[in-house]
Amino acid sequence: MPETAGGPIVLDPLVRDLSGEGARLRAAGPLAEVELPGGVQVWAVTRHAEARKLLTDSRLVKDISRWGAWRRGEIPESWSMIGLADPGPSMLTFDGAEHRRLRTLAAQALTPRRVEAMRPRIEAITAELLDELEGAADSGGQVDLKAHFAYRLPMNVVSELMGIDPARHPRLRDLYDGFFSSVTPPEKVLAIIGELNELFAGVVEEKKRSPGDDLTSALLQAGDGGDRLSDEEVNATLQLMIAAGHETTISLIVNAVVALLTHPGQFAKVRAGEASWESAIEETLRWNAPTTHVLIRFATEDVPVGDRVIGEGEALIVAYGAIGRDTLQHGPAADEFDVTRSPNRHLSFGHGPHVCPGAPLSRLEAGIALPALFGRFPEMSLAVPAHELRNKPAVTQNELYELPVRLGPHA
Repeated sequence: MPETAGGPIVLDPLVRDLSGEGARLRAAGPLAEVELPGGVQVWAVTRHAEARKLLTDSRLVKDISRWGAWRRGEIPESWSMIGLADPGPSMLTFDGAEHRRLRTLAAQALTPRRVEAMRPRIEAITAELLDELEGAADSGGQVDLKAHFAYRLPMNVVSELMGIDPARHPRLRDLYDGFFSSVTPPEKVLAIIGELNELFAGVVEEKKRSPGDDLTSALLQAGDGGDRLSDEEVNATLQLMIAAGHETTISLIVNAVVALLTHPGQFAKVRAGEASWESAIEETLRWNAPTTHVLIRFATEDVPVGDRVIGEGEALIVAYGAIGRDTLQHGPAADEFDVTRSPNRHLSFGHGPHVCPGAPLSRLEAGIALPALFGRFPEMSLAVPAHELRNKPAVTQNELYELPVRLGPHA
């Protein structure tokens, strides 16, 4: 990778200043040289317009064998982020015809009708969790909203959708915490990936023996002219959907709660009907994207971006956290949280062939959860100052350790 003045921007594995890091990335130009945990250097696209172009550029592919550093043996298999660069044979890994094949087969299972059919069940799960929330609070009405609501809702929903036994939730939480962490020790990385593969292989075998009305069974049965997903492809697709299906929604719900509680004037507009919950959700996605950086694309030839070039064999990440506050796209007030912002075109669920297939489900869950939560606890407040909230050490995920709130009177 070419040297740049001052060297690469080192992405903080402990994620201590996300907004400041995003500002530094944007200031470096539309293409910034960055260093990932483990000393791995890649390019990051930091601006909206350039990201839209690169996310549809066929010269940038998902095939890790095109990564020069990987071919040269510079990236160990135990690298903390290897599971995101080489996640197995799913729609996240391939491009072109093979990507279309996997996405088409998966789409036969995750149809808009199936997602919308989840609405009554999401409403029921939300109501159940809200009933339990008061019981989880201490004598002062304080509770960790992330652990008791924002985590449990999407994990319960996506598990029901996939047919995953709830008894597996605690172990899945531990495994995904380690999978996404930027500080997982190298000796544990491959063990976590291996256990996830084994766990989901067991789910696939269970559904082959006893199929049900769930997405795993539908994936196993999906076909296009006699074509079917292999067991390995179903396994990788399940892992992708479970990971993306709960992690993104956890952060979306948590970030929306924090944004609204720290911007009372904006929240008042939502309460008064001057802005919709949908608008508040889209502004949260833009202003504080649930995914900070997504790995990883590899250049099959030189790709110019402004006055820089992604060289053949070099890697690119998409800095969604920085892109959401791009003043060239969102104007001089891009740093402000504004629920009336219009238009509000953002890229927080991706763009192009690899746009997140679970985005409609995530939006549906947040659109049910947030009004129900504030409807039940209209005087809810943060239990600690906002500056004391801390992100988990995950360069790719924008996720808090916890969200302590005081529930206030029950409506």
